[in-house]
Amino acid sequence: MESTQPNTPEPSFIQRNGTTLKGIIIFFLMLVLLIPTSMVESLIYERQGRHNEAINEVSSKWGQSQTLSGPILVLPYEQTQRSTDGKEVFKETKFACFLPDELRVNGQINPEKRHRGIFDVVLYSSRLKLEGSFNAPEVEKLVPAGATVLWDKASLVLGIPDLRGLEDQVTLQWDGQASMFDPGIPVSGLLQSGIHVPIALKAAALNKAAGSHSFKIELALKGSGALFFTPVGKVTDVKIASPWADPSFTGAFLPDEKTVSPAGFEASWKVLNLNRNYPQQWTSEAQMNFSESTFGVDFLIPVDNYQKSTRSVKYAILFICLTFLTIFFIEMGQSRRVHPFQYALIGLALVIFYTLLVSISEHLSFNAAYFIAAVMTIGMTGLYARSLFQSNRMALFVCGTMTVLYGFLFVVLQQQDYALLIGSLGLFAILAVVMYVSRRINWQG
Repeated sequence: MESTQPNTPEPSFIQRNGTTLKGIIIFFLMLVLLIPTSMVESLIYERQGRHNEAINEVSSKWGQSQTLSGPILVLPYEQTQRSTDGKEVFKETKFACFLPDELRVNGQINPEKRHRGIFDVVLYSSRLKLEGSFNAPEVEKLVPAGATVLWDKASLVLGIPDLRGLEDQVTLQWDGQASMFDPGIPVSGLLQSGIHVPIALKAAALNKAAGSHSFKIELALKGSGALFFTPVGKVTDVKIASPWADPSFTGAFLPDEKTVSPAGFEASWKVLNLNRNYPQQWTSEAQMNFSESTFGVDFLIPVDNYQKSTRSVKYAILFICLTFLTIFFIEMGQSRRVHPFQYALIGLALVIFYTLLVSISEHLSFNAAYFIAAVMTIGMTGLYARSLFQSNRMALFVCGTMTVLYGFLFVVLQQQDYALLIGSLGLFAILAVVMYVSRRINWQG
């Protein structure tokens, strides 16, 4: 009598392709987790916007970033317009503008920190002294023949963007005679905001005989964030000093000499008229752009936590992918299975790392915030892996993998010039490890 063997049931489609289906579900979860990741990135931009709003709110009451432009000598002249038969139609007033031949600026700047909620704002007060000279205006090169030069209505203009920053009356010493500035710019289109003082010049012949005119201006100016200067002199020398230990020299020109120490800094610039793209004299019919030649110092606190947090979020999908792969490889080698919902919880823990990083970095330094957020995330994920696999060794393996990942990201965030190189080499090494480990997986289920 022949023995009959029981028929072995044929494995179902899910049993034959269980590993593949699990991988598809995990991949879908990674894509879904990109939604909260993008929300975290929006949160970072929102917090950065709140920080900028706090700076603008305090600055609007104290004084914005200041750019000192001038002094500029403005000389009005009248030009008569006539009809074809020679009759006078109307008189038009125009202006001839002259820049100083020498300009020397010496200043002492005293920054201080103010607080608006959890944000810091840098404000400063300064004492500036402007000295120099104007050569006698050569009006014949600018003023058309037949025009009447109004020598007694000349004025000296000084550009200041935010007049709320003036702490005291501004005085002018012109050829030894003292006078006070008035608000406003008498020539439209010359500068957006500033002050001026009337000067009674002599007629052309006497003016040339007088030679150059010396000036001296002293002002106390407040502002926030930055202080810039415009090199309007044929030779412009600027020297400033401050107890601020972390200056950032920006603008069109870097200092010729500078010393920076924990006690403060000193810096000096020398700029020639050949270094900028506008002349020493022109009429009001021409438009001059001074902004491209400004230079100075920035006192903003280097707040890089938002920038580094934004850079770190860009690696979120990589962290989720590699952490899921680690759990998946452990699952393939263990008898215990991990439900997709449990994968989702681990992914959310990785996303919450970035919210912890942003929130803590607003109160502590970025490095300290990164360490705290990483320890919290690694610890929680490791304990959860311990409960999933009932193995301390597997939990330590997950913690070790995540520690390597967060350590790699920390190194990349600290770099500027070599971030791309280090990131590329690190990703290559990680991919090599994944390929090596995945060769031992039974992908047929």
